[in-house]
Amino acid sequence: MKRIAAAAVVLGAFALAAGAAQSSKGAPTSAKAEPVNLTIWAPWTARELNEFKKVVGMYDKAHPNVTVKVVGNISDDKITAAIRSGKVPDVVISWSSDNVGAYCGSGAWQDLGPAIKSSGIDMNQFPATTRYYTQYKGKRCALPLLADVRGLYYNKKLFREAGLTRPPKTFAELTTYAKKLTKKNPDGSLKVVGFNPFIGFYQNAVTALVPLFGAKWVDSKGNSSLATDPAWAKMLRWQKGLVDFYGHKNLVKFNAGAGDEWSASNAFESGKLAMHLDGEWRVSFIANEAKGLDYGTAPMPTDKPDLYGSGYITGTIIGIPKGAKNVQHAWLLTRYLTTNSTALATFSNGIRNVPTTKASLKSKILKPDKNFDTFLNIFAHPKSATHPITAVGAAYQELTTSWVTKWQSGKGGDLMSGLKKLDKQIDAQRKQAEGPGG
Repeated sequence: MKRIAAAAVVLGAFALAAGAAQSSKGAPTSAKAEPVNLTIWAPWTARELNEFKKVVGMYDKAHPNVTVKVVGNISDDKITAAIRSGKVPDVVISWSSDNVGAYCGSGAWQDLGPAIKSSGIDMNQFPATTRYYTQYKGKRCALPLLADVRGLYYNKKLFREAGLTRPPKTFAELTTYAKKLTKKNPDGSLKVVGFNPFIGFYQNAVTALVPLFGAKWVDSKGNSSLATDPAWAKMLRWQKGLVDFYGHKNLVKFNAGAGDEWSASNAFESGKLAMHLDGEWRVSFIANEAKGLDYGTAPMPTDKPDLYGSGYITGTIIGIPKGAKNVQHAWLLTRYLTTNSTALATFSNGIRNVPTTKASLKSKILKPDKNFDTFLNIFAHPKSATHPITAVGAAYQELTTSWVTKWQSGKGGDLMSGLKKLDKQIDAQRKQAEGPGG
């Protein structure tokens, strides 16, 4: 993203501070109050967008003078383009924290710090990981609005047929289970895959595996540590070992016929995958698309016993873009969506994402579901983690994924040489983005 002049940060912070000071007495609720029209951009579509509109409608009902227009199917590219043009909505939502470094560092999203302080919001109501991925270098330009948590889905019917009685807890067990659960067609092609290790398939990403091995992206000095942290080599050797068991070409063919991830033909929902790394939202998809599927959820296996129960966390973020006109009411809406337990629990019930305050995690409004509860527990685990928030956004992840894709195909060359080269590329990328003194 093109860097925006630092002056914008100061102006944005000033505007938000003024709005927050005015809003400390609360939003006007009288029918005689001056009408307020707000626009909020959100990434959701179809059913999920309708669920979000219901929650926004709760805010509208509590504030008769406020009318909020919800616009869905908004990407980060659209948000960035709007900010550059100066024609922005009042509030924006992104379901990725990747660009927080750019948003906060450039002032593209306004600094929420003054408003948070003025409103007396205790940031400790949000778990540590969400506090981390909504700020950059101490500047908080976003707040968390539901989280995404990765865990293990497993087919109980296939487990029973294979004589397995519980989900795997270590990667050694996962490998043994995967081989035992795999079924082949007469021509040798893959009919049922025990566990698909292919990076790039559905939710399989390097970022999701890193916390499970306790691997670190950077060292104590902030430099890329892919080659110096032995957990990276261990993780990648495990991953490629399982790819080699299936055969790279066989997996490519299987993936091509696995069915669209976001449809009822999803490979796990249709019984083609015995175990699967996926997010908490899959619980809702299964309830709507594969009602008869006999399945369970569990934390992903880990490389170290003390890590079991944790996992990879990211989530939806919300903020106020530079240039927003009605900052005071934009903040009040933002505060409601991110801190009101009823709103968070209601929205969580609707789309089955994880609510992002400690109070909402325990809300009696949350619909009980043992498969969904797994993800609430992973989210609350003290060793669950996310990826680093940097000035380059997801660029360092893209570099890593590009090389791992070659590695799993057998074309990546020597592992350690590849990781050392990646470290140099990532460090150069970061230094260029941060500029002098970054």
